[in-house]
Amino acid sequence: MMNPRIEAAFNEQIKFEMESAHLYYQLAGWCAPQGFEGMSRWLLLQKDEELGHAHRFFTHIAARGGLPKIAALAEPKAEIKSALELFREVYRHELLITNRIDVLLDLAHKENDLAGAEFLQWFVREQVEEEEQASRIVLKLERIGPSGAGLVMLDAELGKRGKAA
Repeated sequence: MMNPRIEAAFNEQIKFEMESAHLYYQLAGWCAPQGFEGMSRWLLLQKDEELGHAHRFFTHIAARGGLPKIAALAEPKAEIKSALELFREVYRHELLITNRIDVLLDLAHKENDLAGAEFLQWFVREQVEEEEQASRIVLKLERIGPSGAGLVMLDAELGKRGKAA
């Protein structure tokens, strides 16, 4: 039987992961009409990853005899003015998710839930990667500025995500 406090916290994380997907879907929607097909592709793939994260929590809860729950989602931010602002939002959001994973890990340790703590280690490693990717894109966008060939090149680079080399 799953610890009720851990079950509730993991169910809440399902909501956060699905809201992440919801946010990235919305942000991808901003990119496409701006001509940023590569950024849109990157965000859509990120959306799929976040749904996969929600699914990991869902199956973990179910496997341990808990009841996975799907909650209503908050409306994502839609007012974006630039690619830099967009990826700063992505980075801020990834920092929020990292903090949530840290809180969950702390709770798992406090509740002596070794299975939960072990499960969360994958997310700890994943968030390092997520933060690094987002921060590098922000750094590049800061260097490039609001327009020009650099922005086109970065868009093309981000569009290669998930394609075979």
